[in-house]
Amino acid sequence: MFFVPDFITPAKPTPAPQRRLTDAQTITVALTGNPNSGKTTIFNNLTGARQRVGNYGGVTVETKQGRLTYGSYRINVVDLPGTYSLSAYSPDEMVARDYLIEQKPDVIVDIVDGSNLERNLYLAVQLKEMKLPLVVALNMADELKNQHLHVDLEKLSRDLGAPVIPTIGTQKIGMKRLLEKIIEVAQGAWTAPVTPPVYYGPEIENELEKIEQLLNQNTLTPVELPHDAQPPRRRGNPTRWLALKLLENDSGLLKNLKSSPAYDLITEQLEISKKRIVSLLGDDPEVLMAEQRYGHVHGIYRTVVRRNAEARLQLSDQIDKVLTNRLLGLPIFAALMYITFWLVFTVGEYPMGWIETAIDTLSAKLTQLWPAGSAPMLRSLVLDGIIAGVGNVLVFLPNIMLLFMAIALLEDTGYMARAAFIMDRLMKWVGLHGKSFIPMITGFGCTVPAIMGTRILDNRADRLTTILILPLMSCGARLPIYLLIIPAFFPPAQAATIMYGMYLIGIVLAFFAARLLRSSLFKSAPSPFVMELPPYRIPTVNAIFLHMWQRSRLYLRKAGTLILGISIIMWALTSYPQIPPAQLEKIPAPQQGPAQVAYSFAGRLGRTLEPVLDPMGFDWKIGTALIGAFAAKEVFVAQLGIVYAVEQDHLPATAVPDKISDSSPAAVSEQTAEPSAASERVKKSDQQLETLRQHLREHYSPLVGFCIMLFCLIASPCMATVAVTRRESGAWRWALLQFGGLTALAYILTVAVYQAGNLLRIGIT
Repeated sequence: MFFVPDFITPAKPTPAPQRRLTDAQTITVALTGNPNSGKTTIFNNLTGARQRVGNYGGVTVETKQGRLTYGSYRINVVDLPGTYSLSAYSPDEMVARDYLIEQKPDVIVDIVDGSNLERNLYLAVQLKEMKLPLVVALNMADELKNQHLHVDLEKLSRDLGAPVIPTIGTQKIGMKRLLEKIIEVAQGAWTAPVTPPVYYGPEIENELEKIEQLLNQNTLTPVELPHDAQPPRRRGNPTRWLALKLLENDSGLLKNLKSSPAYDLITEQLEISKKRIVSLLGDDPEVLMAEQRYGHVHGIYRTVVRRNAEARLQLSDQIDKVLTNRLLGLPIFAALMYITFWLVFTVGEYPMGWIETAIDTLSAKLTQLWPAGSAPMLRSLVLDGIIAGVGNVLVFLPNIMLLFMAIALLEDTGYMARAAFIMDRLMKWVGLHGKSFIPMITGFGCTVPAIMGTRILDNRADRLTTILILPLMSCGARLPIYLLIIPAFFPPAQAATIMYGMYLIGIVLAFFAARLLRSSLFKSAPSPFVMELPPYRIPTVNAIFLHMWQRSRLYLRKAGTLILGISIIMWALTSYPQIPPAQLEKIPAPQQGPAQVAYSFAGRLGRTLEPVLDPMGFDWKIGTALIGAFAAKEVFVAQLGIVYAVEQDHLPATAVPDKISDSSPAAVSEQTAEPSAASERVKKSDQQLETLRQHLREHYSPLVGFCIMLFCLIASPCMATVAVTRRESGAWRWALLQFGGLTALAYILTVAVYQAGNLLRIGIT
C-alpha cells in the first residue's frame, strides 16, 4: 500500500516490472523542478544527504549527487538546480538543461509543487517535449487539501505521458512508491500513453516543420524514434524539440551549431521563419510559443483539478495583504530587521558572558600553572596570540548564531521571497531585478554564498552588478567588530539602533553603487520581475537549528583554522623583533610595553601607513588590525586584542594597570605590597574583552569608533570574497574593481565623516 490523500483520485496500478536492467543494474536519476518545490528535501530523503533547504528560490545553484541502494538496484541521484523552464536564460537553468541534454540520465523526476500546480506544470510540459523518460512527483500533496483542490492523477498522467506519484517530502511520504516507479520507467516497463504534442498554431507549426526537415537532411541529430525503439541510455534529442529551441533563439544550441557545415543554412532558415512569424502574428516566436505552452498547461490544469465548493481565500493570501502591502510592507520589513538586531544584542549578551568567563578562566588558570620565568615567549604566544586572538572572536559566537537563526526563520517561513517582492520597486529604481535582494539578504550571513546565489538572476548585467555590491551587506564576520566597538563607545540603550544603522548604511550605499554601475558599465534595461511567492509554512525546529548550525559551524571552523593561523602570524609580527635589553632599560617602565609593540614588524608597518590613516583618525594600531582584516574581517578584533595583550605582557609586574573590579578573583593580589607576576597576569587576563573595550575608550573617541565600523563595512572584501567574485564573474578585472573600488569608497567616506565630525565637534569626547 502507498499513501494517496482522499482529495486525490489515484491512477490505476501498473503491473510489476518484467525486464531487468543491464549495466550492473545501476540507474541514474536526475531530480528537477521549480525552485522551492521541495526538490532538495526529496533528494535528502532518498540519499540521506543533509543539503541546504530554504523556502525561497535559488537555494540549489549547482548539481549535487547522492547514492542509494533499493532492492538489487544501485541508484545515483543528481539534484539539479531549481528552474522554472528549460529556456536556459540564467546560469542555474543552463546547468539543469545542459545536464539533461548531454548526460541523458535514465530517468528524470520532475518535482511539482502541489500548492502551485499550474505554475509548476510548465516545466513538466517542456520535459514532455524532450521525449525523455519522466516521472512526476506531485509534492506537498497535503497542501492541496488546504486549498480545497481535488486532483485526478490518472488523467494528469495521461496528459503528461508520465506516471504521477503523490509525495509529501517533509514527512517522507511516497518515497518508496517513487523509487518503484523510477525503476519501472528505467526498465521501460511503464507504457507511456500517446499524448498530442503542444500545438503552437498553423503559422508556427509550418515553420517548425521546415526547420525539422532541414535538421534531418543535415543529420545533425538522430531522427526521433518511438519510446521503446531506443535504449534509455542512447535515446537522442527529438528533432522537433531542437527545432523548437532554435526557433526560441536558444543561445546555447545556436552556439553548438557554429561548428556544423550547415550552420549558415540553418540560421538563414531561422531568420526567415522568425520574420514570417513576426509579420503574421505581430510578436517574437519565443513569446508566442510561451503563451501557447501556458495555454496548454492551463487546459491540463482545468481538466485534472476540481476546486471544492468550500474554496476560500488562502491563509497565505490573507497574510500577504498585510506583509506585501504597498504602504505597510517596507515598514514591517524594517521592523523585523530591527527586532533581529535587538535580539542579537540583548539575548546574545548572556551566553556571550558565559563564553567570555570561560575564556578568562582558561587564561588565568594557564597563567597560574605556567612555571615562573619558563619559556616566556611561548607563554606569550599561547596567552596573547591564541587565547587573546581567537578567544576575542569566539566570544561573539552566540550573537552570530542568533543572527543566523533569525535569517533561517525568515527564509523557511517564506518571508524572504516577500522581501524581494517588497523591494522590487526600489530595486527597479537602482536598475536591478527584485530577485537581487535575495542574495543581498543572504549576504547578511556571509558574502560568499550570497555571490554564488546570484546564479538565480537571468540577466548578466543584473548578476555582475549584484556581485560587485554584495560586500556592502554587513556579513556575519563584521558583527564581532560592531559588537566590540558599539558597547565601548555608546550607551546600551543605543546599541541596537546604531548596529541597525550600520546595516542600513550598507544597504543605501549598495543601492547608490548599483545605480552608478547600471548607468555606466552595465547599461541595459532591467529584466521584468516575475517571481513565485511560495505559501507560508511553519518551519520545523529541527530545520531552523540545522540551518543555524550549518552557518555557525563555518564561523567556528574559520576561528579554528584561518583566524588561528593569522592570529599566530600577527602575534609574531607584533612581538618581534625585541628591543635590545640595554635599550629597553633606558625606557621608563610604563612605556616599555607600547615601545616594544611599536618596535615590532607590525608596529613599523603601522607607522609607515600612519600618514595615510591619520585623515581617518586611525593610528598605527588600527592600521595593523585592518591589514589582518583583509584575510577575514574577524581578525580585526583578534589583532587589537593581541596588540594590547602584548603591550601588557611586556610591562614590568608593578606597572600593570588595574582594570579589574574589586569583586574579581584577581583583586585579591592588591592586598600585597609587591604582587607576583603570576597574580598580575591573572588580573590582566580576567574580563579580557571588557579590558579591550576600556583600552579603546582610553585611546579613541566615539567618532573614531564609528569611523572604524564605517571603514570595515565598506572596504576591502575578504580573500574568500575576492576569490569567489573572480570565479563567478569569470574575470579578475571584476574582482579587482570590487576590491579597489570599495576600498577607495571606504577611504573617501571615512575621511569625510571624520573631518566633518572634528569640524562640528561631534563625537570627539
